[in-house]
Amino acid sequence: MVPGDILGRTARAALRLDDLRISEAHGLFSLRGAQLKLLALRGRFVVDGKVESDVVLEEGLVIEPAPGLELTVLEVVLPPAVLALEGDGLARQPLRDPSSLTVAPQPVLEPRYVGEADAHLWLTGDTWRVQVRGQPPRDIGAGTTIEVAGRRFRAVLDKVAGAGLLDTRLDEAHQPPLHLIARYDVVHIHREGHATVSLDGTVARVVAELASLHGNAPWEIVAGQVWPKERDRDVLRRRWDVYLARLRRRLRQAGIRPSLVRANGQGAIELHLLPHDRIEDMS
Repeated sequence: MVPGDILGRTARAALRLDDLRISEAHGLFSLRGAQLKLLALRGRFVVDGKVESDVVLEEGLVIEPAPGLELTVLEVVLPPAVLALEGDGLARQPLRDPSSLTVAPQPVLEPRYVGEADAHLWLTGDTWRVQVRGQPPRDIGAGTTIEVAGRRFRAVLDKVAGAGLLDTRLDEAHQPPLHLIARYDVVHIHREGHATVSLDGTVARVVAELASLHGNAPWEIVAGQVWPKERDRDVLRRRWDVYLARLRRRLRQAGIRPSLVRANGQGAIELHLLPHDRIEDMS
């Protein structure tokens, strides 16, 4: 999904759900600053037992747009940059959809529609448009100059706050060696100069089972060990996706590279250990 995509029952929805309880345009994916959100349109959704009209998307989050219908966020990728506006008397500000620019007495860019504004900016698909009062609408992009009431403004690319920083911080070349101690349902991760990270429950089982399988196995094998009584492959896959996302989210929150547990591109899941990492299998 990308900002501007629709979740719903309509054929035009990027995430189409064939369920009568889902509205044609149930929700909208929207980039707000450094956060990707799901905004309610003609429907609501439940997150952690609460009815919400908007929610910040993050790995492992489970959203129910209808009772018993669960959607799990597996990964969130922010764009490296967004379009921003700067110019005479206006500090650089990222554009929101829609935005309104008022020039007098001082330029003000507001993240909403203001009818009496001197100019309006909005997204159509993935293209930004501007309409200066008294002029027809036109497309804009990085480098476009906009003249409004005698002042000049420029559309520029602005790095998303937080986008790319996490990946840089978690770059493998800058990671201290990891020492994993894996037991049946508890995994401790030690790093020099950092507090010990403890995983428990099902996410720990995933790591422990991988350790017992020498760190590399098809997902079905690992999931079958974690949920030995489950025979339905589709149910098993859904559980696997949910808990793998939760595990990687927990690692990311702890400042540990989420690629520690990853798909190897050949149909298997693996513990991705760097040369100085080590693991003790005590399961």
